[in-house]
Parts: sequence; structure tokens; C-alpha cells
Amino acid sequence: MIRLDRVSKRYPDGTVAVRELSLDVRRGELVTLVGPSGCGKTTTMKMVNRLIEPTSGRIFIDGRDVTDADPVELRRGIGYVIQNVGLFPHRTIEQNIATVPELLGWPKSRRRERAVELMNLVGLDPAIHGPRYPHELSGGQRQRVGVARALAADPPVLLMDEPFSAVDPVVRAQLQDEFLRLQDEVRKTILFVTHDIEEAVRLGDRTAVFAQGGHLEQFDTPAAILGAPATDFVAEFVGADRGLKRLSVTPVTEDDLEHPPVVHLEDDLRSADAAMGTSRWAVVLDAEGGLAGWIGRDMTKGGGTVRDHARRMEAWVELEDSLKVAFGEMLQWNAGWIAVLDKRSHYVGVLTPSTLHTALRRSVEADAQQVDASDIELETVQDA
Repeated sequence: MIRLDRVSKRYPDGTVAVRELSLDVRRGELVTLVGPSGCGKTTTMKMVNRLIEPTSGRIFIDGRDVTDADPVELRRGIGYVIQNVGLFPHRTIEQNIATVPELLGWPKSRRRERAVELMNLVGLDPAIHGPRYPHELSGGQRQRVGVARALAADPPVLLMDEPFSAVDPVVRAQLQDEFLRLQDEVRKTILFVTHDIEEAVRLGDRTAVFAQGGHLEQFDTPAAILGAPATDFVAEFVGADRGLKRLSVTPVTEDDLEHPPVVHLEDDLRSADAAMGTSRWAVVLDAEGGLAGWIGRDMTKGGGTVRDHARRMEAWVELEDSLKVAFGEMLQWNAGWIAVLDKRSHYVGVLTPSTLHTALRRSVEADAQQVDASDIELETVQDA
């Protein structure tokens, strides 16, 4: 969808911002550009919509050479989101979102309909936020408006230049979550510039790591960059704690789970005790296979049913949640295990600190051997 063919940017004083860069971004892919200040990542992005003109090389969007296009027309067909949003202070939120459709000559009714649709999409109430002005919104809300405005004319390509760096860490994490949800719905082709390696690997389908002078050091999946840095520069940039960062890009899978005894709410205590075997506890499910809690062997004495004695279970994650999310749940609830549910909220197993560690090791080894994680067999202390 986006292709850079030996693109360079050299300034009159001889400074080289980008040198002979070739890069391909697939349709519907989110590619993050990351690196230290002055490495050319923002310059690279701005050359795509020709806010900065390349010195040499060619840039293609959907097969069209943009270096031959009219720059103004080109930009109207590309969504653009920047760090400080750049909303027009004298225009309402609805009017801000409708800016590009207005320039394209859309009728007023269609512009308003699109603005309302996008406010709903980014989590803003059109009745409340539409008539307001930018100064009446929080930083996080303004960033949502910026994203909505960039999507207003339904562009195939979206360029984002550190869009979440101006908000506090809590709001930033919320915006990242919301943006990933949004991308699942709209599937735009996105170049996303950030200086934060954790943000880059969390959001990107693939990540491009730049060094000074616009040199591309590595372009790969986040898991591969964290697990097998291609150069010393990449290893230093992602940090010695890249194993911990890798938690955020490694999903929980069924291969990672343990399967303790299971009982049901309506089971009598005697049968529940028998079902536990040698285990000291069991997972409790409802009639639909959903998680209802847990019960210990010391709770099975006397009469009644499991429902009368089961304890509620607060610590759980879904399949495909990251190991980082799972680890956070364990810490938050001081839990020795957490339940794992599928997308229908059906119970599928439990994750423990031991199996979480094994899952991380398996993921690293799979990248090193360039095979699927399910094909990896790990030796343990017991095997030695």
C-alpha cells in the first residue's frame, strides 16, 4: 500500500536526515517508526504526504507515485494526526471533524452525519461534545477528536506523529487501547511515529527501528525485534529489559494453560470433593461453562452444594490477551493462578506464574528458530 524506494532527504547544509530508505507497508497494516531523536522517523513520515519533499527516490501509495501528485490534493486523501492535535480553536468539535469533507465539497448534512458517526466511533458523545470547542475538552478527548478528524474523509492511509505523547501515562494507555480497538474496525494503512519502544511494540503489526541519519536498522514484528535484535544498536535501543517488554507482545494461548479439576455450581459437596482427586482446590463453572469462582477441599465438608461455598474469582484474562496483562492480573490480585476465558466468556484453563514464564521462553525460542511456538519443546529442571 505504501512503498518507499531508495528515498533520501539531504538538507542544503549537507545534513542527511534519511539515506536510501526502502520500506514497504502492506494494506491494512499498522507500522510503527521508532528511534532516538533526530533519526529521521518524522521526516520519513512527512515525505509520504510531502510536507517535506524528498531529495531523491520515489514514494508510492497504492501504486501511485506521490512525488508526481499535487501536494494539496494528496494531503486531502491522507489522514494526519500530530502530537498537539492542531484543532481549530474557533470551530466546534463537530466542525473540526468535518474540516476535510468541507474542503472536498461534501453537503452539510453528509458532513454532520459523518462527524456524528466518528464521534461515536472514538468514544465521544455527539450531543455533549459536538457543540463544544477544543479548549473545553481534556487532552485525551482532543486526541480522540484529532483521530476522528483524520478519518473523516475515509482516507486509505493514516499518518500519526507521536499522537499520544502529550498526555499523562494513564490516559496514554487508555488511548492506545481505544486506538487498537478502532484499528480492528477500520483497518487503515498506518505509519505511526513514536520515540517510545514500548508504544511501538504494543501498537505495531511491524516495527521499523531507525538510527541516526535515517538508517533502517531492523524492520520486523515486535516479537522478533525484542527476541532477536538484528544489530547492537537495536539491542541497546530496546534495552536490557527487552524480555519484560516482550510480555506485552506475547499472547496467552491454549498451549500455555494448566487444567485443574473442574466442578459445577449445582454439584453436591461430596461429588465435588471426589472430583478434586489429589488437588486442594477446583475451578467452579456455571451451567453454560462460564467462570463462577473456585472452591477449596476444606470447603467441601458438610452438606449443601458447591454454590453455597464457592468463592468468587476476580483474576481472569481472555485468550490472546498479552502475558503482560496476565502478569498484571496476578500481581493485582496476589493470585497464584488466574482463569483464562475464550471470547464467548467460556472457561478454557488457568495460567500460573510457572506457565507464564514457560510461554515467554517458548515465544523467544520460536523466534530464534523461526518456527511456530507450538513446535517448541523446552527442557525444565525436572527434565535435566
